[in-house]
Amino acid sequence: MDTSSFHYKSRRPDQAGLEARIKAICETRVRYGYRRVHVLLQREGWRTNIKKTHRIYNALGLQLRNKTPKRRVKAKLREDRCEATRPNETWAMDFVHDQLATGRKIRILTVVDTFSRFSPVIDPRFTYRSENVVEALDSACAKLGYPKAIRVDQGTEFVSRNLDLWAYAHGVTLDFSRPGKPTDNAFIEAFNGRFRAECLNTHWFLTLADAAEKLEDWRRYYNEDRPHGAIGNKTPITLMNPGDTASLSP
Repeated sequence: MDTSSFHYKSRRPDQAGLEARIKAICETRVRYGYRRVHVLLQREGWRTNIKKTHRIYNALGLQLRNKTPKRRVKAKLREDRCEATRPNETWAMDFVHDQLATGRKIRILTVVDTFSRFSPVIDPRFTYRSENVVEALDSACAKLGYPKAIRVDQGTEFVSRNLDLWAYAHGVTLDFSRPGKPTDNAFIEAFNGRFRAECLNTHWFLTLADAAEKLEDWRRYYNEDRPHGAIGNKTPITLMNPGDTASLSP
């Protein structure tokens, strides 16, 4: 028999199912990179290594497109701040702006625990006053307890008398960022970036109630299902309450 009639036959298993699953994940989680996609595949029982996930991810053209900054500035941490060592030690808080489908603008209060990355509050309103901030914090602290400190910027709602009295009454320190230095509150800035990319940019909000419902669904997903790279691809709720992860959900 002539040797030209012998042909190599690939033994690689069919990967159509894996490709379809990776594509399905990226269609619903449009801001996921291949590392986070690989974590979800492992959770579902797929036996594949990260190199194969990366190769298929690239072959399907799913890479994220990010703008390269024109210049890089060396990060500088405040010397008087210490990294949180346990849940509920330090929270970070800020506002995000968006609008309804009708064009009416809304403000959204976001809060995140800097140790566990757990988000206790995402609260949308048409207008926000200092008493509304106190109300939202009271609701969250009734379930989780009061933090030792909350990092905030110099916004009028945060430097108000109402929030100052609330913090004094509950032994909470308000840790203010320096004016014009958003990097002093980098945890909430990073959280807000993910919140906008994965939630605000992927939904239309018909009414304020519709916005509140969708934002709460995303908050629960972020806390209970979404793998977080900064905490070893765990979910924030596992660090917030290791003994009983279900008890923190309303």
